[in-house]
Amino acid sequence: MSRPAWQKSSFSTGPEGACLEAARTAGGLIRLRESDDPAQVITATPTAWAALLTTVKAGRLPAC
Repeated sequence: MSRPAWQKSSFSTGPEGACLEAARTAGGLIRLRESDDPAQVITATPTAWAALLTTVKAGRLPAC
């Protein structure tokens, strides 16, 4: 099994070191992790990932 080629988000800047990283699996799934806790990985389909990005960019997430 090959290791994922993690890419840091272009929005992840600054000295705090907590950055979102993403990688695509050989099967086409999207893997996400936070750089300061790389053992915790979330996997999503490209369709689900695209839907989340669309929702975030449109500002349609409820406030916490």
